[in-house]
Amino acid sequence: MSVLKQLAEYLYLRKKDPSRPKSAWIGYMHGINRISLFIFLLCLIILAVKLIF
Repeated sequence: MSVLKQLAEYLYLRKKDPSRPKSAWIGYMHGINRISLFIFLLCLIILAVKLIF
């Protein structure tokens, strides 16, 4: 269940947990994960459009 919560935070569907420890390195890691997730979703959309047309 925590994986779904993390994905919701990456996609800005849920607020961040304020009790979670804050570190610059963890912030960088989450930023890179967010970018890769958006690129993956964009590629899925492009593949779906190409498959339909």
